[in-house]
Amino acid sequence: MKRIAIIGGGIGGLTAALSLRQFGFEPEVFEQAPELFEVGAAIAMWPNAMRIFERLGISEEIIRRAGTIEQVCWLNSKGKQLNSTRFPKSATPAVALHRADLQSVLLRALPSSSIHLGKVFQSFQQEGREVHARFVDGSRICCDLLIGCDGLHSHVRTQILDDSPPVFRGYMVWRGTTAAVPRELNPATAIEIHGRGQRFGLGPVGLNRMGWWASANENLWAINAQSAPLEQQRELLTLFAGWYAPVLELIEGTPSASIVKTAAYDRPSTREWGIGSATLLGDAVHPTTPNLGQGGCMAIEDAVVLARCLDKYGADAEGLRAYEKLRFARTKAVSDYSRVYGSLGQWQTAWAVRLRSVALSLAPQAITRQLLRLIFDYDAYRVSI
Repeated sequence: MKRIAIIGGGIGGLTAALSLRQFGFEPEVFEQAPELFEVGAAIAMWPNAMRIFERLGISEEIIRRAGTIEQVCWLNSKGKQLNSTRFPKSATPAVALHRADLQSVLLRALPSSSIHLGKVFQSFQQEGREVHARFVDGSRICCDLLIGCDGLHSHVRTQILDDSPPVFRGYMVWRGTTAAVPRELNPATAIEIHGRGQRFGLGPVGLNRMGWWASANENLWAINAQSAPLEQQRELLTLFAGWYAPVLELIEGTPSASIVKTAAYDRPSTREWGIGSATLLGDAVHPTTPNLGQGGCMAIEDAVVLARCLDKYGADAEGLRAYEKLRFARTKAVSDYSRVYGSLGQWQTAWAVRLRSVALSLAPQAITRQLLRLIFDYDAYRVSI
């Protein structure tokens, strides 16, 4: 049995472990946190991800905890509808749920003995066909394959690529979840609201809750600016004063301590994902701005394609290079699309905002649905390897 070590116990790392077990491997997950408690707010699981969870046998449990999304609407800041699109009918739903709920489902599907907590990765070294990894606590492991799933600021990536830091895209993002759901919002509907250099999105996340996100253009210095949770909430209420009423209701109804503020980052795509018997997966290699809700979905797709390649080509460097080659074009296209869409969404001059509103209102549904299909219809279990 090949020894496979996964560095990082987030959504991508846990899905990779579950996918590999489906093909007969017995991977071990090494997570730096002393407890696996997923911070953050809601996460969208579009059909391309849910199709994978169906094959892994956990989709029904996810759906029980999630909110179903059947259509998306675009509004201006006053609540006037610019356009709407109902998702193509499919046996596989689009859903959203809290990250902690998704993580708990994945954890229960894995043997507890395969999850190792409090393991802060330090470095690895290839010695012959083996990989020797060292952790901050002084412990070491020896494995045949090392998979870096340790996120945007990946330490595994630093050793493999030694490249520049991720790129700040000029805006901040806030996220929250609340049980205070405004009555006028339509069920099973995701809404994106556009203003001048600001956006607000919302949608059902299951268990009678609503998830939301907000974005606003800010300078680079704001990335490290720290503010108390209550101040963040007040900041948002000031930024979105005068907007569509449910926006302010959702912000006010969210516990201030649960609001998460992050900067929008991604990286230029690279063809080099690994070296020797080590590779990367998810945000560690192709972090994506949050505009399409595809960051987690891309990691989930990675997990299945990786497992299939190791099953077909062998759990060695050949299998890793096949996986990397197969995933490059798909992840680059989604990352680029998300970056461009976010850039357009953050336009703030008066003429640009008017142009965007006109373009949105005139966009035919047929074109919008076709663009959605390019993302939603991907099936990681059917892609030719």
